[in-house]
Amino acid sequence: MRYPPHILDEIRARLPVSTVVGRKVRLKKAGREWRGLSPFNAEKTPSFYANDQKGFYHDFSSGKHGDVFTFLMETEGLSFPEAVERLAAEAGVDLPKASPEMERVVERRRDLYDVIEMACRFFEDQLARSSGRLALEYLERRGIAAETRREFRLGYAPDSRTALYDHLIGQGIERDLILRAGLAVQPEDGRSLYDRFRGRVMIPIEDSRGRAIAFGGRALAPDQQPKYLNSPETDLFRKGELVFNAHRARQPAHEAGSAIVVEGYLDAISVHQAGLRNVVATLGTAFTEGQIALLWRLAPEPVICFDGDRAGRQAAFRAVDRIVPALKTGSTFRFAFMPPGQDPDDFVRAEGADALRRLVDEAKSFWDVIWLRETETARLDSENGQAVFEMRIREIVSQIADPTLRRRYELTARFQVSDLLWKLGRRRAKARSEDAVSGPALPNLFSAEPTRRIGLERVFLGMCIHYPDLVEQHRDKVAAMNFRGRTPDLTFNDFVADLLRVIGEYEVQSCRDFYNWLSEGFFPTLSFLHGRFQELHGREFPWGHNLFARFPVLQRPVPERFIEDCFQNFLEILWLRDLEDELKEGVDSMPPEPDDSYGLWLVNLQQDILENRERIGRRELELSEEATQYRAHGPQRAVVADPRGMLVGREPPATPIDHVV
Repeated sequence: MRYPPHILDEIRARLPVSTVVGRKVRLKKAGREWRGLSPFNAEKTPSFYANDQKGFYHDFSSGKHGDVFTFLMETEGLSFPEAVERLAAEAGVDLPKASPEMERVVERRRDLYDVIEMACRFFEDQLARSSGRLALEYLERRGIAAETRREFRLGYAPDSRTALYDHLIGQGIERDLILRAGLAVQPEDGRSLYDRFRGRVMIPIEDSRGRAIAFGGRALAPDQQPKYLNSPETDLFRKGELVFNAHRARQPAHEAGSAIVVEGYLDAISVHQAGLRNVVATLGTAFTEGQIALLWRLAPEPVICFDGDRAGRQAAFRAVDRIVPALKTGSTFRFAFMPPGQDPDDFVRAEGADALRRLVDEAKSFWDVIWLRETETARLDSENGQAVFEMRIREIVSQIADPTLRRRYELTARFQVSDLLWKLGRRRAKARSEDAVSGPALPNLFSAEPTRRIGLERVFLGMCIHYPDLVEQHRDKVAAMNFRGRTPDLTFNDFVADLLRVIGEYEVQSCRDFYNWLSEGFFPTLSFLHGRFQELHGREFPWGHNLFARFPVLQRPVPERFIEDCFQNFLEILWLRDLEDELKEGVDSMPPEPDDSYGLWLVNLQQDILENRERIGRRELELSEEATQYRAHGPQRAVVADPRGMLVGREPPATPIDHVV
């Protein structure tokens, strides 16, 4: 219903925004305004302001603003008419009466509410009778407790042609009303009508006020089709504008800041019973604009939970296409996938509510699901396939109507596509090089596995200890790097800080000086990364034996220039990793409306990364080929570095160790 502007102004005038907001936000006077912590984001410094003179609020942390009606819609998930009715009653403002035509519509709807309610009570009663034994046993097998059955008003439709129809006729309900309520079907061939729902567990579908308006029926017989049968659309029921259980989930969703969306009614009931009250279910249809808007009223980032099988993934991919045009700044979706063979009901009963919460917390972002879908179906083994893939990504992003969000997605897509295509080219180049040589003596330094990069850190820091003059040459760059590794008690960053202190305070001639001047607490890390000369079990271990075990080519006679080149190559790879992290952080923390300079900075940063990757990668291959020549000549002393830093000697292996450990 449309409300005259003067009525809305009257409500605003009688209810100051600070009064309505103050029920959910602790406000303090700040000049002419009121200030408090945001109800939309967790924060420690107040950034939420309410101004009674202007009649609006503004939240700087989320960018949300509006009047008293908007606040109720944002914080309680009410529709605009619901917010108006609530505040009008509170303010003592009489809303305009409906026209005669509208009153007739209201009366017709009231009759439908009554007949649906009568059918709901009939189904509930049948579940408690002996005829409903199979339905009750089915619900008990699904773990639906008696209290939950009562809360959701679950029932049973007898496997009889006209059981419900006869009951309603006996209560004085007209035949036409039963048909308009979608409870009976009149065949077109002239045969007598029959009940729409027969031999099914009955689940009432309720509106935003908790009134039953339709039903979902779950088949009990294995061969009964369809498995789920919904009421047809009626004057009360528009399935494209509803989600199941929304009226129960509304407040919990706002309190939790998220909503869980599942596919089946019984999935939603089971998850609700487990304690996750912010759960809703779709009504067996593709997402509509109305459902998307309703879910965003529940939470700005609902999490859609799909079954872990192929059908579940396909359902997620179809949902993406529906959602993309509706995306807007501050409103998106995430996706959680159940383990293969499990739906949310199976999962929550087997693993518990906490496990489902963790799964929801780790849900994939909307962009991640777009990327997953397109990379799964793309043919990336050819230049043409890569071009088609790139075009598909651009087409999807171009459908986003919100210009600010579209710009962010365009930047993210540009970075990720170019990064993927670079890696594919790198992989092909590496495959060609491995065909030409017996095997690289240097590690695969561009592996995405974090443990491989940590292994490179160990080699690099071992070389810093063994060749202190190289650290002196690159001191500023080493000091600026962010190392990820650690020993049980200390981080590699702390170790490097003390290593540089020693180099700055003393004239370090060799690795032995670090064992004299490094702070005592770093000795275990020093030994782990490098390895002090010692004898153990009759075996002699040279200085740096842990380093030599991790980087075996150093056990061969190699020229000093080769060592310097390896050190420089490792330094640049780790430095490049920091640039990649800077780019990722820049994309993740992009402001809602980035200016041209911000976007240009990100583009230039990625270009630098790609150019340096090419240069560093070429140098890596050259060093690998050179190391292959050294491996073929000269003696080798094989030593092994235990992961705990213990020293273990052994005979030289039949095949040289060719990778970082």
